[in-house]
Amino acid sequence: MVKIGDIQLGEFPLLLAPMEDVSDPPFRAVCKANGADLMYTEFISSEGLIRDAAKSVQKLDVFEYERPVGIQIFGNEIESMREAAAIAEAAGPDILDINYGCPVNKVACKGAGAGILLDIDKMVAMTAEIVNAVKIPVTVKTRLGWDESTIRIEEVVERLQDVGIQAISIHARTRKQMYKGEADWSYLAKVKNNPRIHIPVFGNGDIDSPEKALAYREKYGVDGIMIGRASIGYPWIFNEIKHFMTTGENLPAPDLQERLRVTKNHLDFSIKWKGEKLGILEMRRHYTNYFRGMPNFKPYRSEMVTAESYERVCALLDEVAEAYADYQFA
Repeated sequence: MVKIGDIQLGEFPLLLAPMEDVSDPPFRAVCKANGADLMYTEFISSEGLIRDAAKSVQKLDVFEYERPVGIQIFGNEIESMREAAAIAEAAGPDILDINYGCPVNKVACKGAGAGILLDIDKMVAMTAEIVNAVKIPVTVKTRLGWDESTIRIEEVVERLQDVGIQAISIHARTRKQMYKGEADWSYLAKVKNNPRIHIPVFGNGDIDSPEKALAYREKYGVDGIMIGRASIGYPWIFNEIKHFMTTGENLPAPDLQERLRVTKNHLDFSIKWKGEKLGILEMRRHYTNYFRGMPNFKPYRSEMVTAESYERVCALLDEVAEAYADYQFA
């Protein structure tokens, strides 16, 4: 049984990665309904929380249906991160996660996210302050290193464990790689085989099928898998992986009616949480993914991403249901 603190996550938990502009409550709802065991919010700026910035504060919203859930924060100032940790804890999550992995320039080049991998001493000191500032379990998401010459992931995990983190998720790429090239999970195996490390280690990077999830579990020995991009528009991947690991068989691909149902549920929650205008606007990034692979779908997508009313989007979904009634997904 994998545990973070007193939180039981099952024998081999599947985690939804924190993804900016994706892992909001509506998306987490459909992933939870389809088998995600632990989810994290989008990453939240520590400075935004301290300044009470509306966008940052809204990201603190967590709901009972999604527990256990973690709030993830990022920043480059230790005092600000300590204060933000206390603010995040007050929002009622089960876990507080620290982002030491975001590779984008506006974050990493300011010393936050993956940028802190250039200063491991500061990373450890910041983590210690955050662990001491809250009562809930603290976890970390990070990368292998800044580049190939700075990979010290075993040492990093040891030191972070020593100051009190209770689990770590490792994206098996360096910051320099961004999301390109193949993730190198051999470093995760080294972490797992280190007798000093006893906290759960979750692997992240390149898992896009049940077959790969099982193969990586067996080859690298991680305690669970964190899934990011492969879940966008395809929340069914969590249950598909679980079914394959249990039975060795693949579940049939979700049919059109199932895709329409989940899209509609996602849209409804998006509007409920953000209001109609913003809810419709922010759903636009998901339509292509939900209907990926359908032939000649571009005209419907074009209309969906310009529709401005709930009624119009629903009418378009009805049109899709009729036009593709006989379509079979592979």
